[in-house]
Amino acid sequence: MVKDLTTGKVSKQLWLFALPLLGSVIFQQLYNMADTIIAGKFIGEDALAAVGASYPITMLFMAIALGSNLGCSVIISRLFGEKKITEVKEGISTITISVIILGILLSLLGIFLGNYLLTLVNTPLNIFKDSLDYFVVYMGGFLFVLLYNVTTGIFSALGDSKTPLYFLIASSLGNIVLDIVFVVSFKMGVIGLALATLIAQGIAAIFCVITLFYRLRSLHCNEKPKIFSKGLLIAMCLVAVPSVLQQSFISIGNMIIQGIVNDYGSSIVAGFTAAIKLNTFVLTCITTVGGALSNFTAQNLGAKNVKRVKQGANASIIMMLFIVLPFTLFYLIFPNTALLIFMDEASEVAMDVGRNFLYAVSPFYIVIAIKLMYDAILRGSANMKTFMVATFVDLFLRVILCFILNDSIGLEGIWWSWPIGWFIAMLVSAYFYFNNRWYAKYIN
Repeated sequence: MVKDLTTGKVSKQLWLFALPLLGSVIFQQLYNMADTIIAGKFIGEDALAAVGASYPITMLFMAIALGSNLGCSVIISRLFGEKKITEVKEGISTITISVIILGILLSLLGIFLGNYLLTLVNTPLNIFKDSLDYFVVYMGGFLFVLLYNVTTGIFSALGDSKTPLYFLIASSLGNIVLDIVFVVSFKMGVIGLALATLIAQGIAAIFCVITLFYRLRSLHCNEKPKIFSKGLLIAMCLVAVPSVLQQSFISIGNMIIQGIVNDYGSSIVAGFTAAIKLNTFVLTCITTVGGALSNFTAQNLGAKNVKRVKQGANASIIMMLFIVLPFTLFYLIFPNTALLIFMDEASEVAMDVGRNFLYAVSPFYIVIAIKLMYDAILRGSANMKTFMVATFVDLFLRVILCFILNDSIGLEGIWWSWPIGWFIAMLVSAYFYFNNRWYAKYIN
């Protein structure tokens, strides 16, 4: 169902639009969580560490998927807000063709560079083979990951956040069943985990694409749209490339940090892996609401309604309080319970690492939430220069602080690089938002 976000009560519209997206986050994370849980409980601590060691690298490729999602959704949202239906259809067919080509190339690249990338992040020798096996199979199906993410971005751009959720629920449940079959019944180890994810994600991607093009038939336009538009591809790339760079540099930063943590051994890596999964779940919820706000911003700026965008920013921050506070309390009060979701009979060293990480970062989730809401406005308004600056401040600070604090106080210093970087970056993002330059070109 296509939905216009330029009318109606702002807070209600955002909640109704964002809630299915948050539901998608939950089931999307089930892909990763199921792999991690089954690895930790049915294969062992080394398998958990093996999946975790390849995680920052898979996120580097996911950065391209997420950036492509954001790039196409912002442009499609703006065109939809301007009621340019012909260009909406041209943009959708253009990005679909481009993504298929890009996905095939990235799959091949990941498969051939897997050994080098895992060596680059200092993957411990005792888990190297399992990490490589998992990564190669995962990258074999990366086309589906990319295609699914871009398709869901298009659905969101058209105001439909429910359809992708339905496919994702079915796919996530299928992934869990396949995990159990391949790992518990067939004893396929980490290869089984990756293969289950590949199959489930592939099914979801194919059905999403079919449904999207079927739905487009209900959008009527006065002239026949072109199958491929070079101009629209460039416009989407102008938003997508900075978004890809943002996500990529974040992933590279995480790879650098993972490399430092890997030097401490597999037990430390296992504890860090469990904690970072919990942390990533919260951050993914935040960035998902940010994606909704970017689409909301793009549609309303297309309709030249700046006041409504500002109301959306305030409503989104209030939403964030309701979302992150339960996680903060849960991680602070019941850290062992949270960590044992991913670990079974974990060593005390691994548990200590996970607890200390959660204690350091969870009280500051609201800080990063506010920052990412302001960033979402900048991205939705296509002010990509300020958006990139705001992003890189956080990244560079975290990586630099990680090295400095690790040398001075050890592992605890690595954990504290997160909240310190978040706080300073939030101030930068707030400055760019409140100087009001992001909407100047839409009111002239």
